[in-house]
Amino acid sequence: MPATHIRRWKTLALTTSAVLVGLTLPTMTATPASATTTAYDSTYYKNAVGKTGSSLKSSLHTIISSQTKISYSAVWDALKVTDQDPNNSNNVILLYSGTSRAKSLNGGDTGDWNREHVWAKSHGDFGEVTGPGTDLHHLRPADVQVNSIRGNKDFDNGGSAVSGGGGSLTDSDSFEPRDADKGDVARMILYMAVRYDGGDGFADLEPNEKVNNGSNPYIGKLSVLKEWSDEDPPSAFEEKRNQVIYDTYQHNRNPFIDHPEWVDAIW
Repeated sequence: MPATHIRRWKTLALTTSAVLVGLTLPTMTATPASATTTAYDSTYYKNAVGKTGSSLKSSLHTIISSQTKISYSAVWDALKVTDQDPNNSNNVILLYSGTSRAKSLNGGDTGDWNREHVWAKSHGDFGEVTGPGTDLHHLRPADVQVNSIRGNKDFDNGGSAVSGGGGSLTDSDSFEPRDADKGDVARMILYMAVRYDGGDGFADLEPNEKVNNGSNPYIGKLSVLKEWSDEDPPSAFEEKRNQVIYDTYQHNRNPFIDHPEWVDAIW
């Protein structure tokens, strides 16, 4: 066989092999979110745009700390608006399970929904106090039993199926939400870490690489939360929720819903 034919055959073989590898090997890491632009970049976020790292985190803290606070009792009615089922105005969509349930079934009994603190109250010991304990950006309606199973566990991958959890998993020290809620959870946790930095009388909330954080003002695992944020970008439901909180209740925004790429820019 002429040398030129051999070279062409090798080139074709290598190209074919590369294509096959690309088809058969799964992506091992999540792709960071692409840069986005919003209508708020020249106004609300003007002092943050273009920054990275601690400078971006500090700027965002200043921006989102200007908020109207509501009482814990007022959270009930607020969640009926922020988490309203887009297909049934009488219902709310529950975090973790994805179930649509009647707004009227808010309470503490089996079959009811209650107020889930995604950043668990004990992780910083803020309870239900006005401030972190009533911040709508991390409060979501959840099934009473599923909420109880999550408890104050950190977030991580793995475990056994949660009954009624829509595909969520749990083990002795961590909780993994269903895929459709993973990014939501990550962005809520990271919002709390930026909003509450210890400067307003509350604990300095920070994500870390541990589980079993207990009453320390930390939640893990940061690397997993970053993966979840990349794998599950903001949905229309999440974006609308952010807008309702901004327009009607707290008048501040979750910046990681508007700019998912800021997760990697800070952490």
